[in-house]
Amino acid sequence: MCGRYASSRRAEDLIDEFEVEESVLAAPLEPDYNVAPTKEVYAVLERPAKQERPQQRQLRALRWGLVPSWAKDAAIGNRMINARMETVAEKPAYRRAFASRRCLLPADGYFEWYPSEQLNAKGKPIKQPFFIHPADDGVLAMAGLYEIWRDPAVADGDPQQFRWTCTVITTDAEDSLGHIHDRMPLMVPRERWSDWLDPQPHDAESLLGLLEPAAPGRLVAQPVSLAVNNVRNNGPELIAPLPAEA
Repeated sequence: MCGRYASSRRAEDLIDEFEVEESVLAAPLEPDYNVAPTKEVYAVLERPAKQERPQQRQLRALRWGLVPSWAKDAAIGNRMINARMETVAEKPAYRRAFASRRCLLPADGYFEWYPSEQLNAKGKPIKQPFFIHPADDGVLAMAGLYEIWRDPAVADGDPQQFRWTCTVITTDAEDSLGHIHDRMPLMVPRERWSDWLDPQPHDAESLLGLLEPAAPGRLVAQPVSLAVNNVRNNGPELIAPLPAEA
């Protein structure tokens, strides 16, 4: 599972990094070191060609928690923050998005929790948060899907009529990280970005072949402050590794 991550890069840096052709942002997002479900997050995607323009790679801000186009209530998105690689091509909630609405969700890294030997006041193990990020501190291009949901309660023509939402695709964690949590976000290697983002139909097997778990040693896990447990806390101190003595 990926339920919290950090995303602090500027929009202009992501535009350069991902070779974005158009930024579709009402305003840049603030650096967020404690991204939680239902927040707005950066996503890189490609929109199909239209009569007035060719296929185009865009940077957008999407709400984290995918709402399928057929959903009657947007609240369903609150529990659809992750899609499992093993079922993403068949599960009704994700099948249509997987076929033609794939995206990249840029991150500095993500958080997972591991029960420590310390006990809280109730006698239960304190869960130690870890920040898992690329060893070279490069961008983590997480594989994602996006959907466009029409809100039936909003009038035609209202800018709020369509809600853009997204989810992170996960897989089994590689051995060096599996002791912290058994799932991890899938990454899309740079050389496969164009193929993954292509909105044209492709068979499921070839699409799944574009995804890969991080190779051993590609990601590192560092224990960080318990302050990240509170979604109201935010700042670069949340991803700073704890001193060795802690």
